[in-house]
Amino acid sequence: MPVTWRVYAPQHDTELLTRALHREPVPTGAAVLDMGTGAGTLALAAARRGAHVTAVDRTYRAVLATRLNARLARLPVEVLQGDLFGPVAGRRFDLVVSNPPYVPAPGAAPRRHRAAVAWDAGVDGRLLLDRICRSAHSSLRPGGVLLLVHSALSGIAPTLAGLERSGLEVRVTDRCFVPFGPVLRSRGAWLRERGLLDADEEKEELVVIRAERTH
Repeated sequence: MPVTWRVYAPQHDTELLTRALHREPVPTGAAVLDMGTGAGTLALAAARRGAHVTAVDRTYRAVLATRLNARLARLPVEVLQGDLFGPVAGRRFDLVVSNPPYVPAPGAAPRRHRAAVAWDAGVDGRLLLDRICRSAHSSLRPGGVLLLVHSALSGIAPTLAGLERSGLEVRVTDRCFVPFGPVLRSRGAWLRERGLLDADEEKEELVVIRAERTH
């Protein structure tokens, strides 16, 4: 278990994405990007398979936690601080994995020093998802793959459509239903008012979307 050091701890979405990562052929030396690395769980999983891994996160806490975890595991991981693809602009990857913030939230996006920056993503949950959809194609090598996990509450169809518009071949590869955590339980009334939850709904659907650049 990685050291989390006040960083978003791995949960069901990380586990689901890790299983999808393990199914992908990752040859030794493949260029892998873990975008929104948190404590570095996915970055370390790819590094253990011999990939050249770059991990990016917006918060310095996550950068420091991932660097510490890579050092403890004795794995080479390049860890950069910045927003989405910004720190690796102009670079291309064989595999991009991302577990971005995706929880619908009332009000403005939280400041970076607040814990909620790890999950809040605007009123529709798509503050970062739409940006990833627009930029993913140009960050992948031909034959490269994006693995993206998020909640059905933030909309599966818009993600599929956005990635298709960018020229990627897409499909949902993994699904699971998990009980609401503290954040969703605290927002139940607001989510029901917006029509995102049924009155008796108590579980959240998580999905992994696989998008491949075929040319």
